[in-house]
Amino acid sequence: MGDFMKDKRFLIASTGFVPYLDYAPFTELAFRLAKSVTAAGGHVRMMMPRFGIINERRMQLHEVIRLSGTNIVVDDEDIPLIIKVASIPKERMQVYFIDSMENFNQKILFREEDGSLRKDLSDFMIFFSKSVVETAKKLNWDADYIITMGWFTAFLPLYFKTYYSHEPLFEKSQLIRFLVKDDFFEGQLPGDLEKKFRFDEIPPEAYRHYLPPTVYQLENGAAHFSDILMAGDEDLPPQLRKIYDNFHKIKGKITLSILQENPHLFTELLKQLQEH
Repeated sequence: MGDFMKDKRFLIASTGFVPYLDYAPFTELAFRLAKSVTAAGGHVRMMMPRFGIINERRMQLHEVIRLSGTNIVVDDEDIPLIIKVASIPKERMQVYFIDSMENFNQKILFREEDGSLRKDLSDFMIFFSKSVVETAKKLNWDADYIITMGWFTAFLPLYFKTYYSHEPLFEKSQLIRFLVKDDFFEGQLPGDLEKKFRFDEIPPEAYRHYLPPTVYQLENGAAHFSDILMAGDEDLPPQLRKIYDNFHKIKGKITLSILQENPHLFTELLKQLQEH
């Protein structure tokens, strides 16, 4: 592998990482990807939402004052961003948590107690997407590769390629989308998503790839705006497999079992993909 990974910068934005959130196997895959990159000589920043079900005291989260305080605008509402950080036990890695007093207080993940999707879910997703970018800017983290994983992160590729398209910090960044099994929902995201995209002056020809906002259409949009697609499971659901097969992009496969067997395979595969 030579010096391919030496000093390469990665930003991994996932719905979660173990041990902080383990509702689906891909949260361990996200953690192992970061560990693989670090072991190969790369540098990683890991970001996830600070859901209300995460016990801050037990997980030893603490606020990073210098990164907090930015107002993130979602559908004409200013939401102050709070950044917290925690060190993964026994690992030399930190996770940055995207937090706010408005979005993350409820002790739930995606659904209300009656099983319906939380009404503010699309606001929450847009807030997270913008917050990841704004935090990377504050860290001056000019990532070579930006990895997104989980349907909750699906708007990030859209915002990188439209809203933040003129941001010089990311002009050389390549977006990698992992297609993984997740806690998929039925129906569509609540609320007027088009109105929220229009407020951010995202062109209709861009956000149409996410409509109607079913879970698989969200994944379709994220795949459309990414540069590299990775199959993150051996047996993807048919709808995800169709998305993976239909796009003419650089593609590969890295699953949890593959990384468990050989932690270096992700960085080896990435080098191979870039050489072709």
